[in-house]
Parts: sequence; structure tokens; C-alpha cells
Amino acid sequence: MNTIHIPTPLRPFTDKKESVEVSGGTVGELLADLTRRYDGLRKHLYTDEGKLRNFVNVYLNDEDIRYLQREQTPVKPGDSLSIVPSVAGGAPTVTTPPEAEKASARAVPDLSQDEIKRYSRHLIMPEVGMDGQRKLKAGSVLCIGAGGLGSPAAMYLAAAGLGRIGIVDFDVVDFSNLQRQLLHGTPDVGRSKLDSARDRLRTLNPHVHVDTYDTSLSSENALELFEPYDVILDGTDNFPTRYLVNDACVLSGKPNAYGSIFRFEGQASVFAARNGPCYRCLYPEPPPPGLVPSCAEGGVLGVLPGIIGVIQATETIKLILGVGEPLIGRFLVYDALRMRFRELKLRKDPECPVCGTNRTVTKLIDYEQFCGLRPASEVQAGAPADDWEITATELKRRLDAGDDLLILDVREPNEYQINRIAGSTLIPLGELPRRYQELDPSREIITQCKVGARSARAAEFLHSVGFTKVKNLRGGIVEWIDQVDPSQPKY
Repeated sequence: MNTIHIPTPLRPFTDKKESVEVSGGTVGELLADLTRRYDGLRKHLYTDEGKLRNFVNVYLNDEDIRYLQREQTPVKPGDSLSIVPSVAGGAPTVTTPPEAEKASARAVPDLSQDEIKRYSRHLIMPEVGMDGQRKLKAGSVLCIGAGGLGSPAAMYLAAAGLGRIGIVDFDVVDFSNLQRQLLHGTPDVGRSKLDSARDRLRTLNPHVHVDTYDTSLSSENALELFEPYDVILDGTDNFPTRYLVNDACVLSGKPNAYGSIFRFEGQASVFAARNGPCYRCLYPEPPPPGLVPSCAEGGVLGVLPGIIGVIQATETIKLILGVGEPLIGRFLVYDALRMRFRELKLRKDPECPVCGTNRTVTKLIDYEQFCGLRPASEVQAGAPADDWEITATELKRRLDAGDDLLILDVREPNEYQINRIAGSTLIPLGELPRRYQELDPSREIITQCKVGARSARAAEFLHSVGFTKVKNLRGGIVEWIDQVDPSQPKY
């Protein structure tokens, strides 16, 4: 027997199991045994043509099967597989990365007496010392986002004495942020995250210069924003921006201190195209829209971004100091529930369109289009729904008229406890493939989740198994509360 480790986003399709015992002689046979038992996994792992999806990587022990014999790779008893999907080659150790060389080439500033007192615990470390602390003061990092990952990273980098910290964000502080985004406090709700972050970092360390950019990162501004910084710290929460950050880092020669989080699991690495793989080497293509839930849909343990964000800050400091072994060519996976770290090998893909031998991406592209998304500006509030969707106000009108509608809530039971549409039926999305026969195909079904992404997948699935009267509630329970029932709490 062999074990397949199931990542958190896919556990709803394996009855919440963290690992599954399977049998077979090759990787493909193990995966086939897994999908036979849990058919709902199939579309997450395979295309309609039966090929493994490009945004799902499979590791045999700690080796990527793409660099073995792929699905024909033989397995021995006791071997384990790890499925590593995108959440939104190997490389030698770098003793003096380009970032450290740049910091050394610049005029390295002296430390004031106040700074010597402040950084005394650094100064007595031989790996840092006076010279290293001066490198940090000369160094710079651009944090993409002042949210869950950007908060702990920016705070620890400011406390450590990194001379210049830039933050790109255009959001405002919401109550739902406070569970994990420690840059912001209750009095900051409704304020710009940039204003809140700048005030907090200046309180932590007045010697640090904080740049704020009140804008959305785009193909038009990314290269210009990245230019003055040594390291780019990716604290994004969506795939278009993640691929944009990666490509802009490769094109500008900047290292990418990467992190991602979901529920109880986190990922971290350093993507440095000069010395190792980039993000596209790991995930050549993004998942289809809505297939991978966001933290807003799936939740995240409040302390998790603290752990991953601090790892990103640690890697940034190491890169600027030129010490230790950066996470280049290594992919760190953290499971908070089991308190376990696993390290997987990454390889530079010679066919990578961004950093490979024959590059096809030589300038920044339309990343919304690349990820299969329409820009938000194209979806106007109150616009009529198409044949596959229904608005909250239209649903309310039809319910009031007495129409026979079955409202299918595909969220998790814990979400259903927070708020719900009266009379709705709960079948979580992961259970739908084996429970859809509980539904009456003669009735009109309205699928519903938090914001509409999961329920859109549910509607698509029901259509695929023969249901013809299915529509998705645009905007989910959030739009229902905003437009119909504001008495219910939002989350």
C-alpha cells in the first residue's frame, strides 16, 4: 500500500481525509485508485482529455514526477505521493545573491547610536554584525499587499531595520481583516490600509522609510514599481496578480519571496529566475476560474499568515545579507494542524515561457485574460443576469410570487450556521457528486454559496449530469444580504 497526502483544498472531496491509502504499481495507478474511490476529485486533477492538470503538481516522496517518468513512474511499497495544487527545477545554493551584491555596491550608510542600541542583538551575531546591519539599512523590499502575509512580513522587516519598505495596496480595513492582519487595529476599520500600515511601521521603527502606492498592481505599472527595490515580497491573494508578480520579477531580475495560505496550510519559496525556477516552472497555467477557493471562501487560520509571512521576511533578510541557504529550488509546505513542515524539490523548467531557454513571454501581458477572468469593470452592479444566473432581487421577487424553487446551498456546514436563505437545502460542494440524486431534476434549482464561485461550479456539475433547470445566484449570500436581507451577519 501507498499513501497519497491530500491538500486542504481537495479534502472536501475525500470525506475530509488528510491522506488516503491506495494501491498500484505506478503513480498513475495510485491516482487512478484514488479517483475511483473519490470521483469528485477527477475534474480537479485531470482535464476532460484525461491529462493531469498543469496547475496540479504531484510529488513522489520529494521528487516532482514531471522530472521522473510522470504517471508511468514506478512506486515501491511505502512510497508516498503529495498533491500540490496552486493555492490562487532545482538550483544550487547562493552564497552571495545579486541582491546582496547590489546592497554592497551602493553607498552603505552608517548606523546612528540609537540604531546601534536598537539592533544590538543583530550586531553581536557574526552572521550579521555591523556590516550586515548596514546592508539591511541600505536594502529595500516591495510588499505586494498589506493584508495577511504583508502584515507580519512588513512588521518584522521594519523591526529588523530594513531601510526602505514599499507597500502596494488599494483596499480599506474591514472588520474581517482583524483576525489576522496585525498591521491594522479596530480603530483603523474604514481607513486606507496604506495609511494604517504606514502609521504602524513608523511606530515600530522611525528609522525605516515607508513608501506607499495606492494603486492596483498592473502590467502598466509593475516594472516601474519594482525597479528601485532589491526584493519583491508576494502577499497577493489572487492568481492574475500572482502571475503578474512572477513575470515582472523575471523580466526585471528581481527575486520573488513567495507565500500563499489556505485554511491550515501554507506554502513558501523564493523564485529567482537567475538562479532557479520561477512560479511558472511550478505552475505553468492557472486553474480555471472558481475551481480553487480563495481564503474569503475557504477561510484561513488567523496565525497561519503570521508563520508564512515571517518565513517570507526571513528569506528577504537572508537574500539582502547574502547569508544562509535561500529557498531557491525548494518548496516549503506547512500543515498547522499536524505542525509539520515538508520540503519538496523544484526544478527550473527549460520550456518555461518566461524564464526558459526559448522564452515566449518577453513583456507583461493581460493577466485577467490569461487567468480566464473578466475585469470587474465589465460586471456592472444590477446588470441583468444571463440564462445561467439569477440576481438576488430577482430571486426574492420569484420567492414572493410563490414560484417552486429549490435553493441549493453548497457551502460548508459551519458557514451555513452563520447565515442562510430561509428554506435552502445544504449539500456541500464536495459532497454533491455523490448526493445529487437526492435532488429532484424536475424542479428549478438555484445554486448558492458565499459569493457565487463555488455555486457556479455546482451549477455546471448539475448540468453535466442531466439537470436542465439550474441557475446560479450571482454574488451569493453576500449579495442576498446586501440587497434583500441586511438583518443577517456577513462574514
